[in-house]
Amino acid sequence: MAGTLYLVPTPIGNLSDVSDRIRDTLAAVDFVAAEDTRVSLKLLNHLGLHKPLVSYHEHNRAESGPRIVRRLQDGESCALVTDAGTPAISDPGEDLVALCAGAGVPVCAIPGPCAVITALAASGLPTGRFTFEGFLSTNRRSRREHLDGLRDERRTMVFYEAPHKLLRTLEDLSAAFGPDRRCALCRELTKLHEEILRMTLGEALALYGTQPPRGEYVLVVAGADAPAEPEATLDDGAARVRALMAGGLRRKDAVRQAAAELGLPKNALYDATLEE
Repeated sequence: MAGTLYLVPTPIGNLSDVSDRIRDTLAAVDFVAAEDTRVSLKLLNHLGLHKPLVSYHEHNRAESGPRIVRRLQDGESCALVTDAGTPAISDPGEDLVALCAGAGVPVCAIPGPCAVITALAASGLPTGRFTFEGFLSTNRRSRREHLDGLRDERRTMVFYEAPHKLLRTLEDLSAAFGPDRRCALCRELTKLHEEILRMTLGEALALYGTQPPRGEYVLVVAGADAPAEPEATLDDGAARVRALMAGGLRRKDAVRQAAAELGLPKNALYDATLEE
């Protein structure tokens, strides 16, 4: 019987965010697949746990992934962890999950720390619908194409960025969405120097043009405004009156209803229908 792959979130800054279930899962598995074994070893030592560690990251996933799946098929259980946050979110863990799904290996996701949701919740921007865009490509053409595809995006957008790339990213975001677009810059989330700055992209550019960014950032950017509804004309109103009258309404009642629906003055609309 196949073992289970557990997706185990790790703290994004504050070690107190380790839940009992996270601790218990790490204690129960046969081995841990880690983005950086050195980072994960520190966490395991903090928790007083001793587990075999294997490396699984962006540069070795093609070789390491199938090896992990074979061990799972042989009945072992594995906890997949990243350096910080939830595995498989903007992370090569998504490939390992796909391999397990294809091989019929059970996958269990443990709830826990996630920078995307933490930043979005604290951003002050709409949270009902959002899109996670991860890290923008370092290739300028790919970045431009990515952002061009988001120009009319009305959902709140969430990006990850490293401090040394932040200024360039703000420049590209401002060029794509305009300097007046609202945003929240969330840095060092859950850490001692956590900071959430709510401003426009233009204001953020001015700020970081004079002081160097520090810490890892999550950028939350407001979506585009809904396109303005075209204003109805008297011709539109007259057409609506005709349709209502054809349905059996008297002219007076049809004018009253059409004026309310289209935001037109009743007297002017009534006169327009008499001129036909």
